[in-house]
Amino acid sequence: MPIVEVHLIEGYSESEKTRICEALTDAVRIVVPASPDAVTVMVHEMLQSEYMRGRSHRSPAPALPDPREIVSQFLTLMEQRDIAAAEEYLDEKFSMTFPGTQPMHRLEDLVNWASKRYRYVVKKYDGFEAFQSPGDEAVVYCRGTLSGEWLDGEPFEGIRFIDRFEVIRGVISKQDVWNDIGEEKIKK
Repeated sequence: MPIVEVHLIEGYSESEKTRICEALTDAVRIVVPASPDAVTVMVHEMLQSEYMRGRSHRSPAPALPDPREIVSQFLTLMEQRDIAAAEEYLDEKFSMTFPGTQPMHRLEDLVNWASKRYRYVVKKYDGFEAFQSPGDEAVVYCRGTLSGEWLDGEPFEGIRFIDRFEVIRGVISKQDVWNDIGEEKIKK
């Protein structure tokens, strides 16, 4: 039964502490063959006056936003075609790669590219997973199925997709997309 103890300077919200405990539980379980119920995480908080590093009292760093929420909100805005609002979620060096494309850097390029393939597409999500890479980026995967309408007006549905995002300091820096839309179009 693994036990993880974390010492934090007071100042994180209850939901932020829950995210820390969930992430630590998952981190242990990727190495130790334990169910979530077998992993105990204890948070010990201390006042700022009770913590010092380098002869100075320290304040806690602000918590990073949940990268799954960032990706989910971005995808919702894209589906609504609120491009201006969706761009607010992107890093200045953002790149995205879709099946059969070179990397694109502007959402307008994606919209133009997609307009030659289908009238619209809607994503149904089966799940979102996030983890911290060894670098600065949090990696978020979302998966599910696509439905929509081909250019000739014929509907489609049930097309598998997986999107992989990199989120750094609360903004999306990269998106890679894999789906079976090309295979479905060949059948048509």
